[in-house]
Amino acid sequence: MTQVDLPAEADIPQSEHREYLQVLDAQGVRSAEPELDPWLEDVDDDALSQLYRDMVLIRRLDTEATHLQRQGQLALWPPLLGQEAAQAGSAAALREDDFVFPSYRENGVALLRGVDALGLIRLWRGSTFSGWDPKAHKVAAQQIIIGAQALHATGYAMGAAMDGDKSATIVYFGDGATSQGDVNEAMVFAATYKAPVVFFCQNNHWAISEPVTLQSPRHLADRPWGFGVPSLRVDGNDVLAVLAATRRAVERAANGGGPTFIEAVTYRMGPHTTADDPTRYRSDEEVESWKAKDPIDRVAAHLRANGVDMDALEAEATKEADALAADVRAALEVLEEAGPDALFTEVYAEPHQELARQRRESALYHAMFDEEGQA
Repeated sequence: MTQVDLPAEADIPQSEHREYLQVLDAQGVRSAEPELDPWLEDVDDDALSQLYRDMVLIRRLDTEATHLQRQGQLALWPPLLGQEAAQAGSAAALREDDFVFPSYRENGVALLRGVDALGLIRLWRGSTFSGWDPKAHKVAAQQIIIGAQALHATGYAMGAAMDGDKSATIVYFGDGATSQGDVNEAMVFAATYKAPVVFFCQNNHWAISEPVTLQSPRHLADRPWGFGVPSLRVDGNDVLAVLAATRRAVERAANGGGPTFIEAVTYRMGPHTTADDPTRYRSDEEVESWKAKDPIDRVAAHLRANGVDMDALEAEATKEADALAADVRAALEVLEEAGPDALFTEVYAEPHQELARQRRESALYHAMFDEEGQA
């Protein structure tokens, strides 16, 4: 096998050394960004204040769900702490008819698309097989298999384009999924057929315990160019940069321009899921360095500098978030479990003999156990 030497760092053009596109820095200072500014002309302090509320709401739901899992109310929960800007900014860029294909971590996107918070919680409690109607919210069921949703999204987008639909499709995944065959195959199809799909990668630096630097010696945004898919690399903790990049990609897709890949550089502040212990594979110093880049704090700092009454805004956002958390807890207390038989009512549109057979066998199996689960 012939060894191929990669170019040395010094041989890479200086333009490629740029970290990412950024509008709002960690201190809340806004700078000009020619590639993104045209997509932010309508974003005034009121609009940015709403994005602040959205991020506070997402963080509160995430925190509450994490507590519920620790208290035995949920089987599992995939925290998104630290990734609020990536989810709120991209969700705000979508139009009503655009369709979302999430991974298991896009609970914030789903919430902002109108999915009931209890629907999200019920799913991770094991009380339902899908907590909402995908058609009603234009949000597909969450995908646990890493990267599989990229093919689903691309296929949907290709079908929409063939139907003459002017909507765009967006698919979310993490940095680890870019090493999966499904994501790469999806980009091949998307580029070939100019599918109106946005590949949105939340690079949170850790695929469970594997750092992104082990997966790729170059930026993840470099990869899709090989498939013919243009990309943008943005500060994923900058809600304005994410909003602008997603708007740009969505409009390109809807107008027949084809797919775009967005790498939102962010950080998973918590564990991969509540079954994970991140202290085993990353340092406290690393986590602390990312706390200083908090996506909510920088928006608050910017609005305060602009003269917005942040005490009032923070109190308003906190009140709304606390009410959401209280409603979820109250709903869980009276939640009636559907039971295992519900599986057979949500698989096929119409019943058939094979499904009926499986249903009978399932009922016989569960009849072997008492209420305590003892045979």
